[in-house]
Amino acid sequence: VQLVESGGGLVQPGGSLRLSCAASGTDFSGYTMGWYRQAPAKQRELVAHITRTGSTNYADSVKGRFTISRDNAKNTMYLQMNSLKPEDTARYYCNAKLNTLNYWGQGTQVTVSS
Repeated sequence: VQLVESGGGLVQPGGSLRLSCAASGTDFSGYTMGWYRQAPAKQRELVAHITRTGSTNYADSVKGRFTISRDNAKNTMYLQMNSLKPEDTARYYCNAKLNTLNYWGQGTQVTVSS
């Protein structure tokens, strides 16, 4: 089972990025999928998650700017990030949960700076 994030990079404030999480090794359509982030010297925090039925939940800090989605046919999850701020700078991790199963990707770095 593997989760691989991509799409991170350096972007100016106000810019956009789209992160992808490609899952392999099992059918993830039944999993709750999520994006977490961790900035230096800070705890990992939930950014957004999406259930198997498509229900979504967002951290207050990203509501209205970020959109989480999934394509079960492709075993892939996305995070569209708009109006990025310097405080969004962090390593972003993909997560998949189902009952006691809990998988993490290695993360992709997002840096928002002018």
